Amino acid sequence: MADRQPAAPTHRAYSVIKREGQDDYWLNLGLAFPHKDGNGFNIILQALPIDGKIVCREITEEDAAEESPAQTRREQQPRGGQGTRRR
Repeated sequence: MADRQPAAPTHRAYSVIKREGQDDYWLNLGLAFPHKDGNGFNIILQALPIDGKIVCREITEEDAAEESPAQTRREQQPRGGQGTRRR
């Protein structure tokens, strides 16, 4: 039987998009959860990068503080179904 993932991810996965004349854009692709033995990760992606390159960075306290209130509210709302749409 497979072990469950830890409750909290330790890394975020990004695609770094180069832009001329502007700072690079770091697109959040997903999260990485460490294996119980500490020798690897399970990476859960919501998207794939066009160039095939994924950058994983450790989640810091600053990263957690930067999470917007709108994103937090979105995560708490039910997903899917007609009840979540406005016409």
